[in-house]
Amino acid sequence: MTEHTDPRPTRPGPPEVDPQARARANKAAAVYGLYRLVLFIVLTVVIQGLAVLIGAPVPLIMSALLALLVAFPLSMLIFTKQRVEATQALAAWKEQRAARKEWIQSELAER
Repeated sequence: MTEHTDPRPTRPGPPEVDPQARARANKAAAVYGLYRLVLFIVLTVVIQGLAVLIGAPVPLIMSALLALLVAFPLSMLIFTKQRVEATQALAAWKEQRAARKEWIQSELAER
């Protein structure tokens, strides 16, 4: 008796998708963004407070612009751990999405 074998190669199933990857990526990005926002607000208040203390009134918009310029590089140094976590979480989610999209396109191409 001869066995019948399927001439088509077996295809791998859909890639593993972690359902929590998107939630982790969103949370990590939100935490990093919130830390940066808090730093910006604190720096604005400090700059405005220093301007009032020395008797040189500065418009709030100018204090905010200076705080923005200082907060960007400072946040890169202070919040390194949060930045790396956000980047890694977003990269993992993007990788899963790309693998799933590629699998779907290959499935549709075969039809």
